[in-house]
Amino acid sequence: MSEQHNVHPFTIDIQQDKLDDMMDRLRRTRFPHDFGNDDWRYGYNTDYHRTLVDYWVNEYDWRDVERRMNDLPQFKVDLMGVPLHFIHVKGTGSNPMPLLLHHGWPWTFWDVRKVIEPLTNPEKFGGSAEDSFDVVLISLPGYGFSSPLTETGWNWWQTADLENTLMTKVLGYDKYATAGGDWGALIAQQHGHKYEDNVVGVYTHFPAQMSHYLPAHPDQPPGVSFDPALGLPALSEYRAGEEGWFERGKLFVENESGYGEIQLTKPQTLAALVADSPAGQLAWITEKRYFWGLAERGSGTDAFERVWPKEDLVTTAAIYFLTETGGTSSRYYWECRGNPWKPSHDRFPVVGVPTAVSIYPGEIYKPPLSWTEKYFNLQQYRVHATGGHFAPLEAPETYVDDIRTFFRTLR
Repeated sequence: MSEQHNVHPFTIDIQQDKLDDMMDRLRRTRFPHDFGNDDWRYGYNTDYHRTLVDYWVNEYDWRDVERRMNDLPQFKVDLMGVPLHFIHVKGTGSNPMPLLLHHGWPWTFWDVRKVIEPLTNPEKFGGSAEDSFDVVLISLPGYGFSSPLTETGWNWWQTADLENTLMTKVLGYDKYATAGGDWGALIAQQHGHKYEDNVVGVYTHFPAQMSHYLPAHPDQPPGVSFDPALGLPALSEYRAGEEGWFERGKLFVENESGYGEIQLTKPQTLAALVADSPAGQLAWITEKRYFWGLAERGSGTDAFERVWPKEDLVTTAAIYFLTETGGTSSRYYWECRGNPWKPSHDRFPVVGVPTAVSIYPGEIYKPPLSWTEKYFNLQQYRVHATGGHFAPLEAPETYVDDIRTFFRTLR
């Protein structure tokens, strides 16, 4: 690591008075009146909310989770005005490939934990040392321990600039691979768009257009028809085997994107709510996880918790609340529209480096192959039978196999 950037080891150690305050607030939670909402049609179900808050108060152990987090080698560095938190795990074998992983919203770095050891130490999991990676994983600016964020302008494409500096100037890697979903997909794709000289390849499991959330689409591939109302590839672009994919994206835009409109327009108003109430923070992010993947998983909280155990749900809310980043993580959306992305070049494919794309059945939006093969330098394409939007946590073995198989061809 570069000495001039003053990288220092970091240990998570939340002050006890902060934990005591959080628990006191949870015990005094005032629950909303809820009726006719057994199927969650009006949003987050209050009976389930009571169950989760009771678990948080009476069973959850932050210190135990904190101890497990600290088993990962963590660092902080002040970089480009961001108090950046990152994980850096060196791989086994003689020549591990640098791999930059990502989380999104409402994730944290901890939601990616299941894939780190299989990627850095493949022999332990029946793989070959030749497939080993050096894994780097940041907390996005204004998320979790990359705080407090005090400068405006931080969005996904600026994060790619930050990460490129981290990888090349701070950590000293000339070339690196990258992977991600959600915001992390757009960040990874931006690396493959803007930093082709540094990037070995991109793995995206949320292959979204980088003009996403913008009214104009300078990166719309020629010959691909778009739905004018949705700003997505039109129904006519979908082929055999892609039945229901267009409707899935339409459903998300029409029924599940209200949170995004709030965070795109008035994130600071939301910050006033989630900064004051850990139970409110829990409700705001858990509702998203319930609905993203509902059709494939099946309805009901038993099916939900087979994918999302209570500990994971509470840990995510606790990180956001304890670091006071519910507001700054929401601003990431505002800065996407208010500080819009501009292409670095007008060539197609937009992402010029070798790219692997995976489609998981529970994903909130699945573009047609007709768009995907024109937008990316597509070298690997897989449609999976299990998993969803949070693939590194939901389907870690599949995710790891995708990455190993793809980057094996680029070593």
